[in-house]
Amino acid sequence: MDLGLEGRVALVMGASRGIGRGIAAALAREGARVAIVSRSRERLEQAAAEIGDGATPFVADATDLDRLGALLTEVAEALGPVDVLVANTGGPPLGGALDHELDDWEAAYRSLVLAPRVLAGAVVPGMRERRWGRIVNVGSSSTREPIPGLNLSNSHRMAAVGFLKTLSREVAADGITVNTVATGRFATERLAANAGSIEAAEETAKREVPAGRLGTPEEYGDLVAFLCSERAAYITGTVIPIDGGLLHAAF
Repeated sequence: MDLGLEGRVALVMGASRGIGRGIAAALAREGARVAIVSRSRERLEQAAAEIGDGATPFVADATDLDRLGALLTEVAEALGPVDVLVANTGGPPLGGALDHELDDWEAAYRSLVLAPRVLAGAVVPGMRERRWGRIVNVGSSSTREPIPGLNLSNSHRMAAVGFLKTLSREVAADGITVNTVATGRFATERLAANAGSIEAAEETAKREVPAGRLGTPEEYGDLVAFLCSERAAYITGTVIPIDGGLLHAAF
């Protein structure tokens, strides 16, 4: 299937490892010119080498909102205006409803809500002019079913979905789609850290995930590549789970 991504410019945040790298690799494989972004230059250079042709590294921290504007300018100068935006960042600290100070709440809001808002605000005008654009937010299954011990993620990822749903209705007639992926359990360093080890996470997945295993970043990347494609032009304003059947809710 030709996804129509040849020559498109994609910006993928948090792309030096895990799900972000899986997404960047999938887009590059489809012929997109991918700006991969992370705080770590060392990790970025390793990721770029592994992804191969089509990946260009840019160093930026998603929580540095002032830096994001300059980042978009750098990407445009090096690769061209952004056609595809993938908003992705590491999750906030674990904890219950009353376990965090307000500073932690503000940091999570900056990372999970304000960063996608700033990035979308920077790319949407150009997408509207070109009558084509794709925005995908890497979210969590917690937007459907809050996860115990992940209060900051539960709270702020729902806020991001509200913003993106609003945006999707405002830009749909301009040929721009806006979707969120509700992430289940994937074999990443963050999950391994939360579970104690990747082996422990895998054992838990065997018991709790209907598919009987963790997802892979490559599987995640394939879904996002489709959502960013020409073929997905009528899919917008949605929250799409990718979780091996973990969610109990039907909708």
